Amino acid sequence: MPKRVDHEQRRRLIADAVRHIAADRGLEAVSLGEVAAAAGISKGLVQHYFPSRDAMLRYATGTLRDQVDNRVRTEFAGGLTGLRAALVALLPLTDESRTDALVANAFTVRALKDPEIADRFRVGHSQLRDAVAAMVTFAQADGDLRAKLDPIQEADLLLALVVGLGDAVLLGHRTPAEATSLLDHHLSRLKP
Repeated sequence: MPKRVDHEQRRRLIADAVRHIAADRGLEAVSLGEVAAAAGISKGLVQHYFPSRDAMLRYATGTLRDQVDNRVRTEFAGGLTGLRAALVALLPLTDESRTDALVANAFTVRALKDPEIADRFRVGHSQLRDAVAAMVTFAQADGDLRAKLDPIQEADLLLALVVGLGDAVLLGHRTPAEATSLLDHHLSRLKP
């Protein structure tokens, strides 16, 4: 009886290898051969699932978005505490979130020349903004944040703050403790 193969699992294995190479050495180091070696499979198998490097990179952007969304959703428990936890989950404070941030930065440059990746980033950012806006709304309903705040505007500002702090942590300009302290300071300014 032939062995059953989970094709989506294989694609995700390949995408994981892409992300790890991109985090360690940048997107310029991502090749079919390098990905095959990192994934522990043959180059032919990588080509079976992704006929080109571009197709492989585009797929990897989708799995990156899924990972970030899952991490944020896992942390959100409602109210201001949940909003804070979700925002902290976006900062590169763990090995996993640091890898995701490095990969996202590498793909941001790629998105400037690849309309499909740029579109995925736009959609992903819009979804994340909407999720954070919903979290702001929940925190307002709980009385943790001022009622007159515009949730969409605050979500945009909070995400801009987290991206800026994340880059500062990656570059060593801020420690993780400083980044979370600045985030806490900003959130405290939104309280009633």
